[in-house]
This record gives sequence, C-alpha cells and structure tokens, in this order.
Amino acid sequence: MKELTVISGKGGTGKTSIVAAFAALAKNKVLADCDVDAADLFLIAEPKINYSEDFIGSKVAEIDYELCVDCGICQELCRFDAINTLERNGEVSYHIDAVACEGCAVCEWFCPEEAISLKEKVNGRLFISDTRFGPMVYAKLGIAEENSGKLVTLVRTHSKRICSDEECELIINDGSPGIGCPVIASITGASLVLAVTEPTLSGQHDLKRVLDLANHFHIPAVVCINKWDLNEELSDKIEQQVVDLNGRVVGRVRYDEAVTRAMIDCKSVVEYTDNGASEDIVALWRRVGSELGLNE
Repeated sequence: MKELTVISGKGGTGKTSIVAAFAALAKNKVLADCDVDAADLFLIAEPKINYSEDFIGSKVAEIDYELCVDCGICQELCRFDAINTLERNGEVSYHIDAVACEGCAVCEWFCPEEAISLKEKVNGRLFISDTRFGPMVYAKLGIAEENSGKLVTLVRTHSKRICSDEECELIINDGSPGIGCPVIASITGASLVLAVTEPTLSGQHDLKRVLDLANHFHIPAVVCINKWDLNEELSDKIEQQVVDLNGRVVGRVRYDEAVTRAMIDCKSVVEYTDNGASEDIVALWRRVGSELGLNE
C-alpha cells in the first residue's frame, strides 16, 4: 500500500480542502484525519460512525483521602504545581489539579503513606467510519489534553489495518499544520509528503521548516502552492526556494470562491464544479498519483 500525507507549515493554507478533493478523485483508498487537535475533514466527508473508542494516552495522580495524613511531602516534590492546598476550619488538605498533573509519579513514589496512585486518563476518542469516499478514521483530542502524537499513531494504525483488510492501495492522511509532534507522527514512514503552502511571507517561511522536517526523516516531499494568483511574485519566489532546497512544485491552485461555496454545501470543490480551482486540483492529483506510482 502507498501512504500520502498532506501537511502545511501553517494553518489556513487549504490543506484539508485539497485532501477532500483528493478523497473524491482517488480510487480504492482509506482516509485518515491525523489533525487530532482540530479534526475537520469529517465536516465535508459526513462520516457514518461504525465504531469508536476512548483514547487513554496518559495517567494522572489521585489521592486516597482515607490514607492521606496531609503531610505535604507531595506538594513539596511536585515540580508542576499540580498539588494545591485547601484550608477549611483550620485544617489543610491536598488536592490534585488533573490539568496540571504530568503523571510523572514522583508524588506516588515518595508518599510515605502510599496514599497516591496513578490512574489512567481518557485524553480523546477515536472513530472508524464509512463515507461516500470510502472508509475514514479520525479522532478528537480532548480540550487541554496531551499525547496528540500517540493518538495520531493510533489513527494511522487503524487506517493501515483497514487498508490491508479491504485490499486498498492508498491511504490519504490529512496531517496537522506546523512541525510538532503530531506532524512527525503523521509523516514518519509515509510514501510521500505533499506540503501545501500559500503566497504569504509566513507561508514561505514555514514551508522551509516543513521541507526540512521531511528531509530529516528521509521522506520524499513535493509542494503545492495554493491560491497562487493572490501574489504571483511571491509564488514565483516560493517556487524558486523549493528548487533551491532540491524540491519540486507539482501544482499551483488558483484562488476560487467556489471552494468556500463547496464547503458550505459539505462538498469538495471537485464535486461542486468542474472549473477553476477544481481543474487545478485534478491536474495536481494526476501528478501526485504519478509520484506515488498509482495505476489511476
């Protein structure tokens, strides 16, 4: 199987819109939304959920107040200010701030009364679904929760299993913006990375970081300049920058209000119209499919 991961150096470049169009154009594939912090591909795909499960990616300290003698050692040792005091009627008690707790287990280890233990914490939820495009796996990380990289890995693991079971030839991953942990978890081991950028100074700057990241992990990467006609001069500079970095621009997509109208209608732009940006994305998909060696 082949695995394409679409990422961007910054948010708002149109990455998910292009993934949605690829979903409509590609055959025999599985979709995976790896942007677990802000999954939104489902807004266009309109999935029918077949299975879901809690994602347990961390642990949090918990105090057994029947054993606790309020000695305060745990608070002295905690380096994350996750243990607070509460004074009532002249008596002091200690409480764990579940958001601040990092689950390091120092308090559990040094508690003389063994009154503290680590409990598993639900950080998010994973969904396996069917869409008009085919199977789709996605997840939602809880508010202020951590370990998004682990959740991305879980999404990819399930998508690969489905791809194998259904004998599909392609997985399309909608990655996160930036170069952080969830992005690294989205691209490692992928067949190809498509970096989507836009003709802005921040888009130009962050594209270099994305390409450096892909190069670090020895993953082939190509580039698409979205809304290129909003600043033709900068688009040309970005293309030259990509060449200087030994990369290649495989497509330019024009600015088109039909993309927004399609999203409002819960469709990809290639389902909404055959003209404008839709033509550019069809051509882009042909080039990306060629890079992947797909028999389209």
